[in-house]
Amino acid sequence: MNQTVPTRDQAYELLTEFNKNEGLIKHALAVEAVMRYVAKKRGEDENKWGVIGLVHDLDYEKYPDQHCTKSEEILRERGWPEEYVRAVVSHGWGICSDAEPETDLEKVLYAVDELTGLVVTTALVRPSKSLMDLKAKSVKKKWKDKRFAAGVDRNIIEKGARMLGVEISELITDTIMGMREVADDLGLRGNIEQ
Repeated sequence: MNQTVPTRDQAYELLTEFNKNEGLIKHALAVEAVMRYVAKKRGEDENKWGVIGLVHDLDYEKYPDQHCTKSEEILRERGWPEEYVRAVVSHGWGICSDAEPETDLEKVLYAVDELTGLVVTTALVRPSKSLMDLKAKSVKKKWKDKRFAAGVDRNIIEKGARMLGVEISELITDTIMGMREVADDLGLRGNIEQ
């Protein structure tokens, strides 16, 4: 099968074919933006990293019990490059997948997937309700309260940061900076004039 590199438009079309839930689509946009930001910072292929971030939870709405497994099937059926398929599957390592993140792309996806949720929740409880004035120290303060954003697995974020050899603060800052690029799409520009 001829594997062509998927475009951002194709990835978005595929995402919205399988996902109608606004929250899941916003999460995909957040992860895409962070992946693009980190790729740019590291001199990597922004489109590849972004497209993988955009479709990482492709199967989650329709097939939550087969998360990552169904995405692998769907992407292979559509002729997506093996590197893209493996990266998507690896973000579920230890939860719903045995594919351990190996490349920097895979490790970043693994680490920031959960972290975007904590960043969103932290932004929403601030008076500004904005990413634009959010700092890593605010997220770290909320990090310590295990009841806050209780669904966010902080162990995964920590493991991802260790795999990447970066401090949690740097990972949080990169996540915030990436998400600021799509603050309007996420509804998180808040009441800050920019």
